[in-house]
Amino acid sequence: MMNKEPGSSTDNTDPGPATPAVHADGLTVVRGTRTVLRNLAFDVPRGQITGLLGPSGCGKSTLMRSIVGTQAKVTGTLDVLGRPAGHPTLRTRIGYVTQAPSVYDDLTVRQNLDYFAAVLAPGRAAAERRHSDVTRAIDDVDLATHADSLAGNLSGGQRSRVSLAVALLGAPELLVLDEPTVGLDPVLRRDLWNLFHDIAARRGATLLISSHVMDEAERCHRLLLMRQGEILADDTPEALRTRTHSDTVEEAFLHLVDQAVEASRTKEHTR
Repeated sequence: MMNKEPGSSTDNTDPGPATPAVHADGLTVVRGTRTVLRNLAFDVPRGQITGLLGPSGCGKSTLMRSIVGTQAKVTGTLDVLGRPAGHPTLRTRIGYVTQAPSVYDDLTVRQNLDYFAAVLAPGRAAAERRHSDVTRAIDDVDLATHADSLAGNLSGGQRSRVSLAVALLGAPELLVLDEPTVGLDPVLRRDLWNLFHDIAARRGATLLISSHVMDEAERCHRLLLMRQGEILADDTPEALRTRTHSDTVEEAFLHLVDQAVEASRTKEHTR
């Protein structure tokens, strides 16, 4: 079967909650002469936290950009919330946080959120709902005491939380968070993970969270472990530990890496 470009389908029907939040099959991304993602196949279940873990440079950010529809030269099947990745109707259903904070330094926290809320829901009729969404998002990321502070005067961790608050506007069904806890202190990391679990449990949202910190894997319902543009494992943390006879997910990951390296060497020797 020939690969199709994600977003090329004309099917506008969401099959519903029984379908995975993200479904990929044969997903490949080529940048220049380099294959960044190689024939990936996986599902991200709805209403859970799926961790995307692996070392820097393994393709995590490229995969996330593909899911939100901003990555070029993507082939294979990639469906998001029942529609092809990049479909126009997905724009208000997905929240995306990049590694670099996406805020305006010359605006306050509240002004930043007011601006993005107006982009998501323009018009006077939506003004009251926008105000409620902004207040809720500020409270969610614990920035109420800094709501009137200029974003440019905030710490790096606080600016990252403003970006997260922007992604929470409108209560998106899918949150794609690219290393949202990098550089944060342990207390704030714990608080954010508590928030992530609350969003999944209370609101029924799906979260895909990337990290290269293996201890965060234990906080996820499901894991996608990546290395060199490929998925080494797609399973629960407990199942990965059991399958590899490991005490931690980090040990399980290293075990799987060693297996992959050995398999590659064996394949080279048999040629």
